[in-house]
Amino acid sequence: MTEARGITTAAAKAATRQKVARLAFWSIIISGVVLALKLVAWYITGSVALYSDAAESIVNVIASAAAFWAIQVSYKPADQDHPFGHHKAEYFSAVLEGVLIVVAALLILNEVWRSWQHPAPLEQPWKGLAVNGVATIINAIWGWILISSGRNAKSPALVADGQHIMTDVVTSVGVFGGLVGAVLTGWQILDPALAVIVALNILWQGWHVIGSSMNGLMDRAVDTQEHMQIRDIISANSKGAIEVHDLKTRIAGRATFIEFHLVVDADMTVGASHVICDRIEDALKAEIPSVRVTIHVEPDDEAKLPKGTTAVPFA
Repeated sequence: MTEARGITTAAAKAATRQKVARLAFWSIIISGVVLALKLVAWYITGSVALYSDAAESIVNVIASAAAFWAIQVSYKPADQDHPFGHHKAEYFSAVLEGVLIVVAALLILNEVWRSWQHPAPLEQPWKGLAVNGVATIINAIWGWILISSGRNAKSPALVADGQHIMTDVVTSVGVFGGLVGAVLTGWQILDPALAVIVALNILWQGWHVIGSSMNGLMDRAVDTQEHMQIRDIISANSKGAIEVHDLKTRIAGRATFIEFHLVVDADMTVGASHVICDRIEDALKAEIPSVRVTIHVEPDDEAKLPKGTTAVPFA
């Protein structure tokens, strides 16, 4: 039974890996198509706001390539130099994406300054906006796919890529509305003003992406809801033990690491305590994907709570 479950789990992990890698690869292609459309829109109109939108898409292409590389690395099995695996590689990709976002914002602000020094009317605005609109629709659909798939697969790189794309979508919608207003009112100042707003918005997004990724690199614990779920699973499968304490968790990419101390009767055999540990570990693996469990078994004189409790409590 255990062997069959192990084979099924391995097959599921392999399928997830293939899906994540496939999405990361296609993200490069789609980001390239969107970038090309936005560059055409900028070339047609000469709009600095559309230039800012295209600059953000350049980041998308580079970030998608970085995410593809990071995902390949993160799925490598543990080795002698990396006994805990390579899961954190995806966080480096997300940090790089955040840095590139900041660079894009600075490039946009530089273009805004040049535009204010040498103002020029928009050329063929409606045609350019139509091309940019098509690129925005493609981006919106793809960003939603990346975020939902990345969360299901616990892939920080895919989620970060999708979130940046959705920020790009919001930016594009704002630029579209603002340029429509500029064309209808004749207020050309709206064009560089929109570009400044875009730059500030993506600066904020870049800071958020970097902060979230640094959290992962600093071994952030699971959230409160998942922590309580882990406690419930351990408690429900600890029959025969006396107490559980010092529960610690950390997240590294897709993997969740769990460790705790399990107190048993001092006279219990190693084999009997091992059965309890296996039962707990199997229950955690059944509920939490890519979990790594470390259990430290202790005798009853290490208990932190008084003897006589009927359930297996947490200290």
